[in-house]
Amino acid sequence: MSKSKNLMMLLMVVVLAIIPFWMVQKPEAIDGAPEIKLFGGSDDKAKDMIGEIAPDYKPWFEPLLEPASEEIASLLFALQAAIGAGFIGYFIGVGVTRERMLKEKLGSPTRKL
Repeated sequence: MSKSKNLMMLLMVVVLAIIPFWMVQKPEAIDGAPEIKLFGGSDDKAKDMIGEIAPDYKPWFEPLLEPASEEIASLLFALQAAIGAGFIGYFIGVGVTRERMLKEKLGSPTRKL
């Protein structure tokens, strides 16, 4: 592939990743119902449940950095997962390549019956 095709494909991937954030519409809250969180996760649910079980509970520490919105927190979590998957894939690939190179260097053993 040429360099311009690679850049165009990269641009399309970025656009496809970003467009859903603009297209999603926040649902309207119904009177008396709890606030609807689009990108809430299990951490928020656990915090709410702890608040119900033990209302006087105080956290041990506060976060150093608080994301500006729930969408950014979700994006950072996905980025963390992607980086972790990349590391795992890299080390599996290194292991497979090392094994293949070792077999080529030593030659494949022949079976004698």
